[in-house]
Amino acid sequence: MSPPTTLPLGPDGYPAAGGVERRPAGRKESARANRGWWDAAAPAYLAEHGADLGDVDFLWCPEGLREADARLLGDVRGRRVLEVGCGSAPCARWLHRAGADVVALDVSAGMLARAAELNRATGLDVPLLQADAGALPLAAASVDVVCSAFGGLPFVADVEGALAEVARVLRPGGRFAASVNHPFRWPLPDSPDPDDLRVVSSYFDRRPYVETDGEGRTVYVEHHRTVGDWVRAVVGAGLVLDDLVEPEWTPGRTQVWGQWSPERGALVPGTLVLVAHRPSTSA
Repeated sequence: MSPPTTLPLGPDGYPAAGGVERRPAGRKESARANRGWWDAAAPAYLAEHGADLGDVDFLWCPEGLREADARLLGDVRGRRVLEVGCGSAPCARWLHRAGADVVALDVSAGMLARAAELNRATGLDVPLLQADAGALPLAAASVDVVCSAFGGLPFVADVEGALAEVARVLRPGGRFAASVNHPFRWPLPDSPDPDDLRVVSSYFDRRPYVETDGEGRTVYVEHHRTVGDWVRAVVGAGLVLDDLVEPEWTPGRTQVWGQWSPERGALVPGTLVLVAHRPSTSA
């Protein structure tokens, strides 16, 4: 595992951003920036959200949808499962406890270091891999399920290539499910206040959101795709799209997470969950 990258931190513990812009950003630039950002942000991110994510739990999204209720992956007992963008790996440990043979992958050494600590603390020894979502270090047709809860896909420039990798490692009939930022979020302000709901940019502006440091170096990249872009990417990878889930806010849930909040969640979607499978080769 590569050592975590260090970046200057702001008062909130997250990497300090010197500037923000919308512009093209390629595969290498995105991967390098996001690995460094998540390495540096891991302590602050987990201090802020770790209690909500849990140590052994599968939370699909800030709206509060959990796999224990949604069952988007089906029965995982005895199944070989790959989690892409595992972070501190609570989802992978939940899958392990549910009887899956699971491997957890993330680009960030900082996140994986925390995942290893939680493996030891919980006694659930989930294998951890450091790799990019666009180059999965697994053999073809070697897993039954690939899942990703806000992990990897929003941060890769070549999502078509990443989904082709998912299709490659899935066995025929294997299932794929991934939650991503709902594309409708992008034209709206990054605020949890429903009074701020107004269109401030074009939904069709696909330029990535890029943060730079004080010297102009790229430190964070997030990519916007429309709903149609996501559908075409999934189908173009050779997968069959089974469902598009737009989770509603869980009743009684009070957590505010970035621009997600109970008040805003009652009005507009914040998450899109893609559910698909690799076609069976048998007749």
